[in-house]
This record gives sequence, C-alpha cells and structure tokens, in this order.
Amino acid sequence: MTHYQQLLQVKTNGKSLCKITSQIQGIVAAAGVKTGLCSLFLRHTSASLLIQENADPDVLRDLENFLADLVPENRRYFHSTEGPDDMPAHIRTALTHTSEQIPIRDGRLVLGIWQGIYLWEHRQHGSTRDLVVHISGD
Repeated sequence: MTHYQQLLQVKTNGKSLCKITSQIQGIVAAAGVKTGLCSLFLRHTSASLLIQENADPDVLRDLENFLADLVPENRRYFHSTEGPDDMPAHIRTALTHTSEQIPIRDGRLVLGIWQGIYLWEHRQHGSTRDLVVHISGD
C-alpha cells in the first residue's frame, strides 16, 4: 500500500467557491495510485470543502445566497475580534465540512460527471488556505 501526502495552498479572493478539482486530480496522478482513496482536510475554521454541481454556476450562487441568509453577518455575535464576518464564517464552517473522501479508480478521482470539488471561503477578504491531500492505495 502506498501513502502519499501533499499540502496544497489555495489563494481565495474573499467569499466565494474556488474550484480545485483539477489541482486535486493532479496530486492523485503524481501519487501514482491506481485504486485507493483521496482524503482532503482543510486546516481552517472559517472555510470549508464542498463537492457540488460543476456545470451550472447558478447552483453555486444559490448555495452562497442560502448560507448568507441562514447565517447573516449583521447579527450581534459575542466573538467579533476579527471583524463582523468572522463568527458567521465559523458557523458556516460548522454547518458544512472541512474534510472529504473520494475514491480513486484507474488513477482518477471517482467523481460523478456533474461533481466538482470546491474550497468555500466564508470570509470577506481573501486568504491563503492550507489543504492536506492524502492519497492511499495501490
């Protein structure tokens, strides 16, 4: 069994969904694993990971709008040291995921035809986000 791990740094431009499917697939290819599992872990508490529709951008826009309505920034939160968008970003991350697992078959991610992998930035300002990509298999 092979284990391969790489840190992927993703620069975000503020609140948005950044498609990272091709970068992850590149890491899978570099690992040389034909059959196995790709584990993703985002090392942050104000951003998350999402596997979602990759064809119609309206889906992503609707998801962003829904989460903004569900967790508004104009509410009073006790934690406000890092700005009014910080606590809502933590709540949004708690409602979503900071890790994902995707099977690998024939050296490729086994995603559905309409699925893409996204890093979801929940803060207003961009940041560099660290994503640990761990590949295991044969």
